Amino acid sequence: MTDIAAHEEHPVDHGTEHSGTSDVIAGAGPVGRPGERATVRLREGAPDDAPRYAPEWLQLREPADADARALGLLEPLAKRLAELPAQDGGLVIHDLGCGTGSMGRWLAARLDGAQHWVLHDRDPYLLHFAAVASARVAADGSRVTVETRRGDVARLTPDALGGASLVTASALLDVLTRAEVETLAAACAGAGSPALLTLSVAGRVEFASADPLDADLAEAFNAHQRRGGLLGPDAVAAAGEAFAGHGATVRVSPSPWRLGAEQSALTAQWLRGWVGAAVEERPGLRTRAEVYLRDRLAACEAGELEVVVHHSDLLALPRPVEA
Repeated sequence: MTDIAAHEEHPVDHGTEHSGTSDVIAGAGPVGRPGERATVRLREGAPDDAPRYAPEWLQLREPADADARALGLLEPLAKRLAELPAQDGGLVIHDLGCGTGSMGRWLAARLDGAQHWVLHDRDPYLLHFAAVASARVAADGSRVTVETRRGDVARLTPDALGGASLVTASALLDVLTRAEVETLAAACAGAGSPALLTLSVAGRVEFASADPLDADLAEAFNAHQRRGGLLGPDAVAAAGEAFAGHGATVRVSPSPWRLGAEQSALTAQWLRGWVGAAVEERPGLRTRAEVYLRDRLAACEAGELEVVVHHSDLLALPRPVEA
């Protein structure tokens, strides 16, 4: 996938931490207050006025994300979570780069027991949206509460994930560098927390009707994803190595978008971003790509375009803590 999705969901910024949860209510929570110390950031020197990304794209992709996530990873995750010592308030789940909160809406209702979600994002508007629209009840009817922390997620201070029962993210790994993935893996290991990291680009796109330009565009897009040392389609392999290096058991499952006539609005937006990134990487493709995009969009509008956009989900389970 382009990750226009990933870039929109995880822009760069500095952040603040909310240090208490006494005023947290179900489905909403405080945004960090001025003067509180930063605990998460992505890269040094990031502009504070980075553009806000519209939630419309995140809302558009949410149903496809929900259909794609690998359900097979939930059983080993739930088993591990059930083995954790009981905490007041239940599970503490950190959602990194939460965007509009789609991960919480998908996962909270699939886990038993009380949950407290800590939503991280750089955009206060998205944080507010995510908190207001968050899940209220778990799979067994237990209460779900939420708090928000402004900031991004690759460079974590040692205590940022303290007390976490689980760390989650969607469309995040592919916009990180190898060093940032290592930092994330180390932070999860330090907290003894499992990590469920979904919908990372896999670098493969399959159209039901092939075109000679498909392979050139895919290759150019993948190169674009690797710009500036970002991992792009290499992210899941790198993350698997990083988490395994900290002693975790790593499982990877496919989580493809399967887009057809019913997803034509999402397909059209994805296609524009996919082709656009490829042309930005290889300007020599522009003339042929314009014709390609016109024809593909026409097929999409007619409900005749089918495409599989491959992603991968990763579950990392740390070594059980010995009593």
